[in-house]
Amino acid sequence: MIMLYGSQRDYDALSGRPGERPAWTAEDVAAMHAFMEAWNNELVESGEFVDARGLAAPVHTRRVGLREGVLVVTDGPYAETEEVLAGYTIVECESFDRATEIAARLAKTPHPENAVLDHEWYVDVRPLDGREEPQE
Repeated sequence: MIMLYGSQRDYDALSGRPGERPAWTAEDVAAMHAFMEAWNNELVESGEFVDARGLAAPVHTRRVGLREGVLVVTDGPYAETEEVLAGYTIVECESFDRATEIAARLAKTPHPENAVLDHEWYVDVRPLDGREEPQE
C-alpha cells in the first residue's frame, strides 16, 4: 500500500479556500489530477493496480475512542495532528523494491511554484498483512 499524506490546510489550498497559504489555481489542480490519472493508468496497464482512493478532508473525520472506559466520539480536524492520511494506492507487484519504485514516481507530482508545504514530501510504502496468496 502506498500511503499519501496531507493536512487540512492542504485540502483548503487545493479547494481554492483562502487561508495561510496561496490557493491552488484551477490549472494547478488540473495538472496534479492529470499526473495522478496518468500514474494510475500506467499501473492499470502494467497489471499492478489493485485499488486507489482519496480520502475526504480531515474536517470530515470522526475519532471514536475510550477515555477512562467511556466511549468518546470527537469530530475533526484535530489540532494536535498536522498530517493525516490523504489517500492510498494498493499495488500488486513482483517485489517490495518495485512498489518503492512506483511510489518514488509520485515525487514528480506537479504543484504550484509558490506552494508552502508543512513538511518535506514523502509517501509510505507498506506491505499489507495477512494477504492470502492466489490459488493456482
